[in-house]
Amino acid sequence: MNKFFLPALVGSISLALSAASYGDDKGTTVPMNDLQSGLSIGSILVSDYDDDGVVFTPNLTSLTPGIHGFHIHQNGDCSTSMQDGKKVLGGAAGGHFDPEKTDKHSVPWSEKGHQGDLPTLFVDESGNATQPVFAAELELDEIKGKAIMIHANGDNYSDSPEPLGGGGERVACGVIAK
Repeated sequence: MNKFFLPALVGSISLALSAASYGDDKGTTVPMNDLQSGLSIGSILVSDYDDDGVVFTPNLTSLTPGIHGFHIHQNGDCSTSMQDGKKVLGGAAGGHFDPEKTDKHSVPWSEKGHQGDLPTLFVDESGNATQPVFAAELELDEIKGKAIMIHANGDNYSDSPEPLGGGGERVACGVIAK
């Protein structure tokens, strides 16, 4: 992929979303915490977008620059859990939100994968994420009480060559209020 394509795409989507009206629902602000330190890294405003999907507007700092896997997880719990004898930061959030039980990681605009698969989160060179992300396959009411997770690596929207898009470790989490 051309290295200029992703920033241009993110910028175009950002301009379109910032110019658009989110309707009467102002959404809900989700506090986000670094899973290693437990410290706040900011928040994400989650809003319905004219009954056509959900907009995630981050106001985040202290992240590693680049793109990051960004998902809704099935449980509203960001605590650490044990899996195969190892600590998993944010592990209590469970897997990606998948109410249709597709068991498949896919592109965010497909109905053939996890409903919680979101477009990647772009973090600028200063470690800030402020570009809105749009998820056409979601409604705010269905994700209330679920966790928002940011992963260490990007996401290739596939289960190959690595499962769940290759996002890797969970680095930040917050719970969408009911």
